[in-house]
Amino acid sequence: MPDEKPMPGPTSAVPRRSPERSKNTAPESRWSPRTAAVPLSAHVADGPAWICARCGHDWPCPTLRAAPTDAVRRATLIPEFSRLTRRALRDLRGRADGPTPPEIVKRFLWFLPLSDDEARAIALRLR
Repeated sequence: MPDEKPMPGPTSAVPRRSPERSKNTAPESRWSPRTAAVPLSAHVADGPAWICARCGHDWPCPTLRAAPTDAVRRATLIPEFSRLTRRALRDLRGRADGPTPPEIVKRFLWFLPLSDDEARAIALRLR
């Protein structure tokens, strides 16, 4: 058609980069843990006490809780921590000085904003 105008082409075949960007690597500070020099994988626990093997706090410990939890990370944490919550409910429920089932749910699913009623309903479901 005579009215069509040609599309302008690229002005340069190779994008220009400054010398600082030539390596295309991420800065180390962006990928290093924000909490401590010890990797988060060192902060583990298992029943029946559910105490952090690294720092001795109730697990999940403050170091693990301080790790950033964006939407993608929460989506990966939910299945695993739901399984762990079920085990923790069996191990910690009914102890004289132990937490109540809703407290256990809130402790293990700290990254979700749960009300007391929601935590109680989850605890009943996971029994």
